[in-house]
Amino acid sequence: MEAPHRRPVRPTPSRRLYLLGAILLVAMTICSRKFGSLGAPSFMVPLAVAAIAYLLAMCEFFSTEKFPRRVIAIGLALAAVWHVLFLLQPPGSDDDVHRYLWDGRVQRLGYNPYLVVPSDPALAALHTAETRTLNNAYLPSPYPAGAQLFFRAVTAIHESVFAFKVVFVLCDFAIVLLLLDVLRRTGQGEHWVLAYAWHPLLATEVAGSGHIDIVGALLLLVSFAALERRWRSVAALAFGLAVSVKFLPIVLMPLYWKRVRVRDAALAAVVFGLMYLPFLNHGRIPLGSLGTYFHSFRFNDPVFAILERVAAPELAVALAVLVGLLTAVWMRSIGRSSTTRVGTGAFDRPASEASAASAQAFAWPMAASLLCVPVVYPWYLLWLLPLLRSTSTIPIIVWTVSIIPTYYVWHLRALGRPWIVPGWIMVLEYGLVAMAAVIVAFARKRPPATPRSPG
Repeated sequence: MEAPHRRPVRPTPSRRLYLLGAILLVAMTICSRKFGSLGAPSFMVPLAVAAIAYLLAMCEFFSTEKFPRRVIAIGLALAAVWHVLFLLQPPGSDDDVHRYLWDGRVQRLGYNPYLVVPSDPALAALHTAETRTLNNAYLPSPYPAGAQLFFRAVTAIHESVFAFKVVFVLCDFAIVLLLLDVLRRTGQGEHWVLAYAWHPLLATEVAGSGHIDIVGALLLLVSFAALERRWRSVAALAFGLAVSVKFLPIVLMPLYWKRVRVRDAALAAVVFGLMYLPFLNHGRIPLGSLGTYFHSFRFNDPVFAILERVAAPELAVALAVLVGLLTAVWMRSIGRSSTTRVGTGAFDRPASEASAASAQAFAWPMAASLLCVPVVYPWYLLWLLPLLRSTSTIPIIVWTVSIIPTYYVWHLRALGRPWIVPGWIMVLEYGLVAMAAVIVAFARKRPPATPRSPG
């Protein structure tokens, strides 16, 4: 009697996710050991493997409605391991975290970071071993007042770049907890927290190099969550604090229109203004080297390079802000119309509120504005990572990965080459984003597939 034919057993989504998590762990572990050679092939190859594994994991997140909690717990534990490995590595000798340490230190010594120049020989005695190598030492600080007060607070705890990195990782952990709460309250799959926690940029730019952007991303997520709960004062205040860390989220202001009260907006504006009081110079608000930044700094800026050919840098920057504001207005309007028709979704709220509180409505205006600014470093995209969990944000998800090849510029600089992103890298970076946008546009015309169960 012939034995019955047995169909091959396909791995379940959970097992595939375990495999991808293991690949990420191995790849990120190798990257952490090669972190001192940022951008070199020995660093880029395992990072590319991690990036591919991350994108494959995103495919699983989109196609599977829900994963068991043990899968999510193990996934977060894996992410914690490679974050710690990067945390224990020293940042680059001229990474921005050294500037943070300098700004916080000079404030505690009674100086204004917007006025003092680190390379001034008269200030040589103020330096420590970790601040002598800070970048662009010929310029005063460009960071807004909220960031400056944060720098002072951290240095009051301990004056070291490691202290900053520890605080940044704690902010990263806080985002994970808050994101889990948002996902549970809105009925979304908790596995989307891994879409955030597994992203390679978190390990390299938060635990590794240590960038202030993660603080802003946390404050913005607090505002987002508070807006969903109708905690209007908290939402407005957290938004103002996020803007005081870096000005990027200012383009989201249309999403708050009529969703926070006038008194809430006034409170946020007053707090924002009060943070500048310690830095006033003869009654004027100093901007440090912000103007020089817009005039002279360029990196990974194909759109801005086109704008700058027909407009002054100030006008080109204003256009970048305008693009973000108009995108926010557009996202709010289309979100209102869609929720009026559907009435359910990520936020089961009246149409006037649901669209402004949706994650994609927050992500796209900042992404659109970043696309047009004169400098687009990989860590700028940290602001977007907690917001990427819908099919409409797939082009942004791809961008957060396709920007990774720009690390190669750090390797070229070590070889004595100019600080310029090679054309082929920008073609790869933005070409992949364009391809993703086209695929999403065609996919939206097809009926949605039924999500799989994790099995």
